[in-house]
Formats: sequence, C-alpha cells, structure tokens
Amino acid sequence: MALLVLGIVIFLGIHLVRSVAPAIRIAVIKQRGIGTWHAIHAILALVGLALITIGFAQARTTTGMLYTPPVFMAHAALTLMLVACICLVAAFLPPGKIRVATRHPAILAVKIWALAHLLANGETASVLLFGSFLAWGVIMRVSMKRRWRAGEIAYPRFVSYSYDLAAAVIGAALFGVIVWKLHELVIGVAPLVVA
Repeated sequence: MALLVLGIVIFLGIHLVRSVAPAIRIAVIKQRGIGTWHAIHAILALVGLALITIGFAQARTTTGMLYTPPVFMAHAALTLMLVACICLVAAFLPPGKIRVATRHPAILAVKIWALAHLLANGETASVLLFGSFLAWGVIMRVSMKRRWRAGEIAYPRFVSYSYDLAAAVIGAALFGVIVWKLHELVIGVAPLVVA
C-alpha cells in the first residue's frame, strides 16, 4: 500500500503545483527555463504513474473490502465511462458545445472516471486510488474557476457542433475498445463479464 500512496502523492502532487504552489513552478521556469519545468513535470508524472501501477497491483492482493457495491452499479459505471470517454476526446478537439459547457472536459473526464470506479469497486486500494483522483479533480476545477475569474485563462469559445459529433463518435469508439479488450489487457479485469 505504501508504494500506491507514494505514487499518488507524486503523480497528483506534480499536477497540483500550478494550483496550490505556483511559486515553485515560476521559480523553476525563471531559473532553468520552461523546458526544464516540463522535463521535471514529465519525469515525476511517469515515476508517480509507475509507482501507482506497481503499488495498485500489490495492494489489490493484500487489502480487503470497504464496501460491496450492488451489481447494478457496474452498469452505472459503464454508462458513466462512456460519458467520460466523450469528454476526454472533446478536450483534444477544437471547442464544440461539450467543451464550452464543461470548460475543461479532461478534468471532468477524470472526475467521472473516478466516480464510476468508486461506484463499482469497494476494495480499499480502489477507494484510495479513485477517491484521490476524484478529490484532485474537484481541487483542479475550483482552481480553474479561480483562474478564469482572474482572467489568467480564457473561456473556450464555441467553434462548431461538428466537434461535438466527432467527440461522441471517437469517444464511443474509445469506450468500445476499452470495454472490448483494452481494460482487460492493461488492468487484468474485464469490465463486462459474459455468462
């Protein structure tokens, strides 16, 4: 469990620097340049992700259940994951209504992903992992709102509904690949159990 906690702290910590300790980022950029900051960010994110992956695999075999979700929660989680995939894709396209309405669809996608997994998983390691990412998403959303109000970043401006259609189609395809095989290959658990 210690590796999982360390990985979460490193991964989410580096992703919170700009929101909770912007002076650190500014100081590194002033002294070493933006490239150095990007390198530090990337390295720490990869280290954190590796520790999360190893730590989660170990913790799942040693920690118990905090709660047992009802079976229908798996269906709710699948539905939420479709929405999360569409939001994630929308974050990488020019702004359609999805991106304008959600303001930061990638953060929303992470929050939906975390909530979906909390609904379907009650193991201690899962609750720690997905609860941490959900809390991160909430903190980031509050930080983004503050930055929008301060004028640090601009609101996305609507371009075309065609990008919403593209987000829906590509997001649904991504969801299909995840459910069909990717989740089982990467995580070792099939999201759909066919009897």
